[in-house]
Amino acid sequence: MEANPQELVQAALAAAKRAYAPYSRFRVGAALVAASGRVYTGANVENASYPCGICAERAAVARAVAEGETRFAAVAVAGLKPDDSIAADCTPCGLCRQTLREFAAPDDFKVYVASSESSWREFTLAGLLPESFG
Repeated sequence: MEANPQELVQAALAAAKRAYAPYSRFRVGAALVAASGRVYTGANVENASYPCGICAERAAVARAVAEGETRFAAVAVAGLKPDDSIAADCTPCGLCRQTLREFAAPDDFKVYVASSESSWREFTLAGLLPESFG
């Protein structure tokens, strides 16, 4: 499955705008491509009890798994600061990296991280999570 990074970044930005982040005011969106080609989005959802929150990437994974998907090809991640400017290089946290590893081939899985509306950095999951557990 070949992902279109530009479309994924746009979908991640749209998801970030729907995030629920009243505490940090830092909104994150993710657009996850399943092996089927379908794209699933997710946004961070904060909670007053901090551990109850969920990151955008894991929200997208949960949504996809609930729809029957268990293999993924790529993800785009975009962070928005409180002033709605893009937070360049908002890479997935360690928990999200390991969650993605559960469902993806680390050497082939692409991670696109928004730098602006039309630019991004590209990583592999293996590059972001070397010597992963899986």
